[in-house]
Amino acid sequence: MECTSINILYLLLGSNLGDRQAVLSQASEEIVRAVGTIQKSSSLYETAPWGVTNQPAFLNQVLEVRTTLSPDAVLHSVLEIEQALGRVRFERWGARVIDIDILFFNDLVCHEARLTIPHPRLHERRFTLVPLAEIAPVLVHPLLGKTIQILLDETSDITEVTLFSLNSTI
Repeated sequence: MECTSINILYLLLGSNLGDRQAVLSQASEEIVRAVGTIQKSSSLYETAPWGVTNQPAFLNQVLEVRTTLSPDAVLHSVLEIEQALGRVRFERWGARVIDIDILFFNDLVCHEARLTIPHPRLHERRFTLVPLAEIAPVLVHPLLGKTIQILLDETSDITEVTLFSLNSTI
């Protein structure tokens, strides 16, 4: 009898080009196909751009996913999904059809050339913390030792994050 471990993964989806809502929906479908089962999904939030600010507003959403994949396999899958949905990397923090970031993978701490978990800047970004706090407010950051809600309450980021569309499946 084979025993497969189930991993809890949090992903941030973002889009600021094209039909943003449709792209996020397509990305979610592809995540189910290639990565695992979505257990929770946040509402959609419209957020001001961060980093490079002279670009359209983003739609962002956080997903909690159950997967049997390894962190490297998840990274490979989400990069393939981004490419299939038309992601082209021109500039860091620039406009994009789709962006999928791995926020957490269980309580793993990983610093590799291609992958850092937890996401190194998630605690600095309201566009990540607001949807994450909606579905996982008591999740504890394994390096900072604080819950997501506390990180949101303490962040110095004042970037505007507004509710775009409620998630009716929560």
